[in-house]
Amino acid sequence: MTQSDLLYRMGPLLEAECAAEASAAGLDAADLRQSVWVRLLDEDRTTVSAGRLRAAVRAEARAARRRALREVPYDPTADPPPGTGPGVEAQVLAAEAGRELRAAVRRLPGRCPGLLDALLSGGDPTYREIAGKLGMSQGSLGPVRSRCLGCLRRMLMAEIAAP
Repeated sequence: MTQSDLLYRMGPLLEAECAAEASAAGLDAADLRQSVWVRLLDEDRTTVSAGRLRAAVRAEARAARRRALREVPYDPTADPPPGTGPGVEAQVLAAEAGRELRAAVRRLPGRCPGLLDALLSGGDPTYREIAGKLGMSQGSLGPVRSRCLGCLRRMLMAEIAAP
């Protein structure tokens, strides 16, 4: 039996079976029909019967359901699943960026290194704690911080622009 004879004889049955099984498998009927044709054409074409066609449709639908349980669509904007942290590469890049930032902060003039180090510390200190530690008034922290960040920004922009 040629492929065109097989398509003519079994096409309507295959279409009906795929339409019935596709929704339960969460597939498009045309995708299921195509995968069944590939399966059938890889096998011996002379032994295709209605029962074998139905069995092939059900087998492909089961395989699609199993694949759907294992497959997870890739979304680069999604947060990683709970319990998994960022990858090793992301951790290394973040650590390197942190080291570069702290090195740039140390090169700042005046009280800026102490102030920005205190702001960048992991303890999340309050302005009152920072002012007490640095011996500054709490009201002057905001303007000094603004000037220090501006100086840091200009310094980093000059480094980025320089070849």
